[in-house]
Amino acid sequence: MAGISLSRARVMIRKTLERGKELGLNPLSVVVLDAGGNIIAFERQDGASPGRFQIAHGKAYGAVMLGMPGSAQMARAEAQAYFIAAANGAFGGQLIPVPGGVLVKDSKGRVLGALGVTGDSSDNDAAAAKAGVEAAGLVAEV
Repeated sequence: MAGISLSRARVMIRKTLERGKELGLNPLSVVVLDAGGNIIAFERQDGASPGRFQIAHGKAYGAVMLGMPGSAQMARAEAQAYFIAAANGAFGGQLIPVPGGVLVKDSKGRVLGALGVTGDSSDNDAAAAKAGVEAAGLVAEV
């Protein structure tokens, strides 16, 4: 598998939003990035604040660029704040090191990209993201 197709990205987004609705979450914003950090697709639910694109992107971007999901980034920030601060500087301040940035992998463990979700608590964002990735037949590292 070469990467995440637009069709598969749309499935991830749709299923993430559906899971958010099932859980009664606040309006979500979802972005899918390829393995190079490039945007494949983005969607924002009605009622989501306009700044949510940057947050969703920052969660996904950190995951793919550092090769670790948002939960691992947050743990690293708590243990070594200087590392995450330096990495964030290296990436132009684009990282949002909290849950909701999910690595997307194939069945062999290869990173294909990342999915970023924002709008509710970070843990709820991550739960919705996991459902979206798995619905597309891929592996979510939350």
